[in-house]
Amino acid sequence: MVRLGTGIGWRPEIADAVERMPGVDWVEAVAENVCPGHLPESLLRLRERGVTVVPHGVSLGLGGAERPDEGRLTALAERAEALGSPLVTEHIAFVRAGGALTASPRLEAGHLLPVPRTRDALDVLCENVRIAQDALPVPLAVENIAALFSWPSEEMTEGQFLYELADRTGVRLLIDVANLHTNHVNRGEDPAKALAELPLEALAYVHVAGGFERDGVWHDSHAHPVPRPVLDILTDLASRVSPPGVLLERDENFPAPEELERELDTIREALATGGASRTAALPEPVRTEARAVPEAPAPVRERLALEQTALLSALVAGTPAPEGFDRVRLGVQARALAAKRADVVAKVAPELPVILGEGYRPAFLAYAQRHPMTGGYRRDALEFAGGLLAEGRPADAGARAELREWWQERSGPKPRSRRPGVRLARATRRVLLRR
Repeated sequence: MVRLGTGIGWRPEIADAVERMPGVDWVEAVAENVCPGHLPESLLRLRERGVTVVPHGVSLGLGGAERPDEGRLTALAERAEALGSPLVTEHIAFVRAGGALTASPRLEAGHLLPVPRTRDALDVLCENVRIAQDALPVPLAVENIAALFSWPSEEMTEGQFLYELADRTGVRLLIDVANLHTNHVNRGEDPAKALAELPLEALAYVHVAGGFERDGVWHDSHAHPVPRPVLDILTDLASRVSPPGVLLERDENFPAPEELERELDTIREALATGGASRTAALPEPVRTEARAVPEAPAPVRERLALEQTALLSALVAGTPAPEGFDRVRLGVQARALAAKRADVVAKVAPELPVILGEGYRPAFLAYAQRHPMTGGYRRDALEFAGGLLAEGRPADAGARAELREWWQERSGPKPRSRRPGVRLARATRRVLLRR
């Protein structure tokens, strides 16, 4: 088992600060945001200093009804090799639904959604995990996720579900203690019971992150300081086992480097407190070989596909909530998904909020209500802009011309000419249209 130490999530916005932080043993980078052939200079410098870099995937959808996409697995493997990583991580979640198994349009959530803790879902997840393990050059660890709602008629607790998964596949676990807190607030689940049921010998490392509560719902934002209840769960975990690694996640609203360093110190203190209360050193666990995982029967995958498609359609396409779900909670989740789409599209296409100004967000949220996401966020940005133009919007002629220019630049079969004369003509036309 790799001993990682204390780390922090590497993000471009804080890359320089992370390089200067004392006591950072390792970092984690979002796999989909790293190009193997053009690694960020910051990550290369960290690697040269001996800092471990772990790619953290967000798009495989191992809990989905379909088998993992070969292209996505290949991409994750390439990133692990390029970074010289000792392991890779992903999530126990589904992120898309529909398609061939349901003979319906494919839908994208743009977010990690919980899988039902049922035998059918576990069978599918185990097979998907083994497919991923076979395709990856290093061990895989999978993460428990935060959720705003529960599936009806679940057959296992989270701890039981994770224990079965690890026992059947030999996969390692990435335990997010912030997500245990989220599920405590949102779903009434006891973090201590979950920890007691987990196969801690399979622990790869731990995530710690912040969030906020609004109207009785905890939002796992990764944009706020780590709260005391999350640190208490970390201390409880450390009283049971010495985590091989602990990592602070922060994705937005980045504070000053000094504040991040203080959060890391607080995490170390929580670990020390838990370690001091550990009654005895636990023996080094011996993991037995994973059992053979049978192929999930086609009807099982089809049933799961129908369930997940019905749920995702209710969240992103406005169809009725499936029977047994909390409609209020699904409404909260639906609004959160639309808001996240607007935020991420603004990041991948920052020109759009500039061109549309204050009208960007209401226009995008109105668009999202009528148009579920069927591809990635870049495609979402193009379809949003194309839809506005088809409606003759925005009303301002200059802004509309600028939006059309942006859309044409990116939606054609090949990039528009970059020759100086052509670029000057386009710029002159934009200036004249604004007069």
